[in-house]
Amino acid sequence: IGFGKDYTQNLLTLKHLADLKAAFDYPWLLGISRKSVIGLTLDLPSEEREEGTAALNTWGLTQGMHFFRIHDAEKSRRALLMQQAVLKVGE
Repeated sequence: IGFGKDYTQNLLTLKHLADLKAAFDYPWLLGISRKSVIGLTLDLPSEEREEGTAALNTWGLTQGMHFFRIHDAEKSRRALLMQQAVLKVGE
């Protein structure tokens, strides 16, 4: 995410994470924490993007991501634990 992609390209990359993971079967790190795509979507400065980061990290978890680059460890941990609970229910 980022690194020369425009806003729409970043969102499309996020939308198709599962496809990318399937094409390249390696452990994946999602480095979305406080990225500009969050700021542009939510109209927020970098230091106020934790909710957007948490939302996209939980999306990444549903798409098979393994590792997450974060800034606020506790908020991110809680969001990911909540998403894991939903994904694991009934297994």
